[in-house]
Amino acid sequence: MARITKRPGTVLYPVPVVLVTCVNGAGKPNIITLAWAGTVCSSPPMVGIGVRPSRYSHDLIRDSGEFVVNIPTAALLGAVDRCGTVSGADVDKFEVANLTALPASHVRAPLIAECPVNLECQVRQAVSLGSHTLFLGEIITVHMDEAVLGSGERLDVQLAQPIAFANGEYWTLGDQLGAIGFSQKTNR
Repeated sequence: MARITKRPGTVLYPVPVVLVTCVNGAGKPNIITLAWAGTVCSSPPMVGIGVRPSRYSHDLIRDSGEFVVNIPTAALLGAVDRCGTVSGADVDKFEVANLTALPASHVRAPLIAECPVNLECQVRQAVSLGSHTLFLGEIITVHMDEAVLGSGERLDVQLAQPIAFANGEYWTLGDQLGAIGFSQKTNR
């Protein structure tokens, strides 16, 4: 099969879709839909989120030094898309997306009640990369709904039904293909 060369671009796929909550100086909450998010360190546990400086949430996260990563289910796709198409500077995204703010344990930014997994984060570093600022957040508390826990109280991805993003489209995840180390067990 022939291969072609393309100019550099954001072709890593799929990436998780998350709803990040933050607050302004007066404590008014906001939500931003992001797909530039991922795990960056396991000890201490940290995530990275990429936010354009032109976005309303950028300065809220920078100034407060905290945020919450809320992982939505496929059932919340309408709210996810809505939060990504309006500005929190103009509207209350909790209201327009029909979402519920819950108090967090350690940060002022709220959890989103409808999201089964919420990661409270404190910003440890902000790196200006060009079009985006990478906020590196240490996860200080994890909240999970019991409904998405499988055996051993581990997150069950099929129960959580996360949303993935690729090429401007939302996707769900398919079947489990294996677990870490499966190739070692089959090649003995």
